[in-house]
Amino acid sequence: MTTTVGIAVKDGVVLATDKRVTAGYYIAHKRGEKIWKIDDHVAATMSGGVADLQSVLSFLTLRAREYKMEYKKPIPIRALVNYVSLILFYSRPYIYLVHSIIGGVDEEEGAVLYMTDWLGTVTKEKYVATGSGSPYAMGALEVGYREDLTLEDAVNLAIKAVKAAIRNDPGSGEGIDVITITKKEGFRRVFTAQQKVILPE
Repeated sequence: MTTTVGIAVKDGVVLATDKRVTAGYYIAHKRGEKIWKIDDHVAATMSGGVADLQSVLSFLTLRAREYKMEYKKPIPIRALVNYVSLILFYSRPYIYLVHSIIGGVDEEEGAVLYMTDWLGTVTKEKYVATGSGSPYAMGALEVGYREDLTLEDAVNLAIKAVKAAIRNDPGSGEGIDVITITKKEGFRRVFTAQQKVILPE
């Protein structure tokens, strides 16, 4: 139970999440980190079973490092997505409980965003949300997304989308983390706040 959001624009990718970690309706942690840096040019959000996500994303991080060492350049994001799709598909009938947004910037595709689920399905998106709060977040994204959004606009829209989920979904809360990935600056944390700061009455 969580809310994660991804937005791809011309200048880069924005990933945003809430900070509440739950086990059912039990709040296990209030300062969870749900954005996983795979490499300087690519990151993923975490929604689902934490142990499963850590296992899969650790593999992707290792594979990205191996690729960079062997080929002296960052791994294409599409290759990473293909790896995770194969891992999830061939784990059947024992599935990994993961739902992740993988986004970043590379030489082949520019700013790009993919969503993967526990069955190995991969979709390429311009904007997307996952987790229990995703219906509320998607409502804000549908209203606010435009093809000509700047990176700053996308950051503000991502924050708005996660706030919408926090207000309406009991599985989301405690605050928001936002990162951007651009060709010039790579992975950068641009916003982090606890709920009492960002959601005044």
